[in-house]
Amino acid sequence: MKLPELKIGEKIAKVPIIQGGMAIRLSTARLAAAVANAGGIGLIAASGMSMDELRHEIRLARKLTSGVIGINAMVAARKFSDLVKTAISEGIDLVVAGAGFSRDMFGLGKESNTPIVPIVSSVKLAKISENLGATAVIVEGKEAGGHLGTDQSVKSLIPGIRQAVNIPVIAAGGAMSGCDIVDLIKLGADGVQMGTRFAASEESNAAPALKEFYLKARPEDVVVIQSPVGLPGRAVRNPFAEKIMNGISPIDKCDACLKKCKQNFCIIKALIRAQQGDVENGLVFTGEYIHKIEEILSVKEIFAQLLKEAEVTN
Repeated sequence: MKLPELKIGEKIAKVPIIQGGMAIRLSTARLAAAVANAGGIGLIAASGMSMDELRHEIRLARKLTSGVIGINAMVAARKFSDLVKTAISEGIDLVVAGAGFSRDMFGLGKESNTPIVPIVSSVKLAKISENLGATAVIVEGKEAGGHLGTDQSVKSLIPGIRQAVNIPVIAAGGAMSGCDIVDLIKLGADGVQMGTRFAASEESNAAPALKEFYLKARPEDVVVIQSPVGLPGRAVRNPFAEKIMNGISPIDKCDACLKKCKQNFCIIKALIRAQQGDVENGLVFTGEYIHKIEEILSVKEIFAQLLKEAEVTN
């Protein structure tokens, strides 16, 4: 199957793939630009960044590509609104919002004509999003990495949401191959969001130790922990995840980074530790099928592989 283009607002991606915005600092300018140059939509993970750092990353991405660049930000973060406003002021192409839901963000998008794309996991929230002004929705199933909003598979969610809304529907969770992309498009998706596959790419800002940790993960190593944002999260089992699952709270000094926090641990600091290569004491978010990744490839190689697989899939 020849994959279709993906149009979100006035922006068109030649390949219907959005690279997931993986925080903290896994998805920076280098990765986002490489994805955009390959024909997809690259996302910079804004959560955990200062406003100056976010501006720097957006400007760097613009120097590296003329393709479509967006940000992903956690709604649960206290600085969510400031991050969105900063990105919009820098002329970002779209804003993807996950780990919560905010009605206010749609107003910010309307003022600047910036597409707002919320991550949803139900027909109800997809319809609310469309009514509030969402340009598209990313429908995330239980197979996704990071924060989860449902226990249903993405393949079970897509058909109903496709029928319920008249805006682009992007499937997220479980897509690892070109065949997976074709299957989701046949179910009604206009495109896919892929995070885990790009976390283990050459251009990912993950430390080498974290990338190697990804390659060693087996199916039984993937677990679900309770995040301080109030949602379950999918991660790779390690000593830190074991503590969380056993009810031990390895709390750091609280920086009040979330609007509401369960205070069982500091998610920002835990994600930073993992990104920097501390795979024993960091939180390693991942999708359900991390075990399918066998080698670290460049974004260009990943896209070539996905397109080749899609072409031979009927």
